[in-house]
Amino acid sequence: MAVELLLLLSVCPEITPPRRTNLGDATQGPLAVQLTKENEQVVIDNGLVRVTLSTPDGYFTGIQYNGVENVLDGRLDGNDRGYWDVVWNGANFDKLATSNFKIVTLNDDQAELSFSKTWTSSNSIVPLNVDRRVIVRRGLSGIYIYSIMEKPAEFPTVEIDQIRVVFKLQKWFNYIAISNSQQRIMPVAEDRDPGRCEVLGYKEAVLLTNPTNPSLRGQVDDKYQYSLEDKDNKVHGWMAAKPLVGFWMITPSDEFRVGGPIKQDLTSHTGPINLNMFVSTHYAGIDMDLEYKQGEPWKKVFGPVLVYLNSAPSEGNYNKLWEDAKRQMLEEVRSWPYNFVASPDFPPADQRGQVFGQLVVADGCVSNKPIFAKGAYVGLAAPGNLGSWQTQTKGYQFWTQADRKGGFLINKVRPGIYNLYAWVPGVVGDYKLDAVITINPGSNINLGLLTYNPPRNGPTLWEIGIPDRTAGEFFIPDPYPTLLNPLYIDHGRYRQYGLWERYAEIYPHNDLVFTVGVSNYARDWFYAHVTRNLGDGDYKAATWQIVFQLQNVLHTGNYTLQLALASASYAKPQVRFNDPNAPEPDFETPGRIGSDNAIARHGIHGLYRFYSIQVPSNKLRKGSNTIYLTQALSTTPFQGVMYDYIRFEEPGQ
Repeated sequence: MAVELLLLLSVCPEITPPRRTNLGDATQGPLAVQLTKENEQVVIDNGLVRVTLSTPDGYFTGIQYNGVENVLDGRLDGNDRGYWDVVWNGANFDKLATSNFKIVTLNDDQAELSFSKTWTSSNSIVPLNVDRRVIVRRGLSGIYIYSIMEKPAEFPTVEIDQIRVVFKLQKWFNYIAISNSQQRIMPVAEDRDPGRCEVLGYKEAVLLTNPTNPSLRGQVDDKYQYSLEDKDNKVHGWMAAKPLVGFWMITPSDEFRVGGPIKQDLTSHTGPINLNMFVSTHYAGIDMDLEYKQGEPWKKVFGPVLVYLNSAPSEGNYNKLWEDAKRQMLEEVRSWPYNFVASPDFPPADQRGQVFGQLVVADGCVSNKPIFAKGAYVGLAAPGNLGSWQTQTKGYQFWTQADRKGGFLINKVRPGIYNLYAWVPGVVGDYKLDAVITINPGSNINLGLLTYNPPRNGPTLWEIGIPDRTAGEFFIPDPYPTLLNPLYIDHGRYRQYGLWERYAEIYPHNDLVFTVGVSNYARDWFYAHVTRNLGDGDYKAATWQIVFQLQNVLHTGNYTLQLALASASYAKPQVRFNDPNAPEPDFETPGRIGSDNAIARHGIHGLYRFYSIQVPSNKLRKGSNTIYLTQALSTTPFQGVMYDYIRFEEPGQ
């Protein structure tokens, strides 16, 4: 370990080792892990970090690092600084206080602690058995945390909307970093108090009118502006300038997260607060599988994840901390699955398996031969329907991206029963292998050549957009200059607040009309089909038109409108062909769809939906035709859909 530390310092000389506490001779390399317990608290100290937890509740009350007595906000109660929580059955909130404390492992190299509780029917808490673990290792300025949650079959039915970890930091942590390009000075919690801000139309968003830092005046603060897709959310955190210290959340694997690799979720936000979201309805809504039924046993390990701390000698040089945090993240990814976790519910590498194969796409209207599924997202998730991985929460998921020839390897897979799912950027729809895949320890399964036949009924007459499950290619308007977040001026513009209101300004009298062959979807197709704001709290359904020409109408079969949605929020899409006043639409969704709130929460997508709409030839005519798209529900500004891709096909041969 001493050699490893010296190598680390030679690779990243700008990161200086934090000052050690007085546990021994610092010249002898990394110090041994020590543990003390007194006055209803336990302290783990490895000479780099000193972690204090309450016993037996298991709350983080203090983290000492680099001469800072406590990086957590000491103004808060001991149960409100670092904790796990669960939101269940709607509005019930449980911080998972535990009743049992046990030392699982204690030696010079590592301490692992268990904080657990067993549910009984006399409790008014979430009906789960919980075992929360904390690991501190020799030579690392960080804390591994994970939790084993279990609902035996006899426990009552419960709906679990959220599981997360929360750390609330000292207010001098004021600089956030969630990616190379998403970094900035942040407001403080007081800036969201009355008198310092104006609450905007969506409750989480405020306009800073009198912030403690005058340079932030006139900016919008909204926690959803710092969301990421899970596949990109491996490391995020906060930094302080004096002393230059970083506090990072590192997630080396997505296997325990929900909803697949492109589900979006919160990272860090004003507080300063650092999160790890394990289960949530964000950007998905109630379509997520949230109900854990009586009679159905369930058990899942969330984590481990690493809370990592670092420092550097020069004040204000945040990039040094960020680069070191990314280096540590890559080290954690390489080390996954960890071999030092004590729980038998976490299988190490030699108890896992893998599958591999090649995926091609067969679309005769694109190519006479199958084409490689380059960049396809291929994953294992619990058995279910086509695309059901988007809403799965109870099991584990393992995803990869195919190479340029569609080759894929999904490794480090927990033993279990799975379906294989996939989707291909640039191709509509979802793929699922019909066979059930059983992973045992040591499995090495060759699936061979797999062929995806995407939805297709005939040759393409015209198309709008790119089938990539987002609305990012469409027109995203300039933000209001009075409602800016400067982080998203040059990129990620869809994260700006209030863009939905721009629709009525851009189309003040008539709704959007897109003429095939003339219009450009990057300029003429608004990113979200929203309601029209009439003022005074009144909203009206908007009807968009697609105008196109047919030289002849074929009567050899039905035409097809392939309609892919990137998001739906309390919406009811309707389609009419050539008659906008038809009392009944030619197509409408079965009831209201979606609650992903991607419009209000600045996401460019939520859950993916796909509809293949048959169009009888008698609905069309030679010459000019018009498709009318209506989003029929219109009580708020946040209702609507985002389109991913639209394609019109003539009858197949």
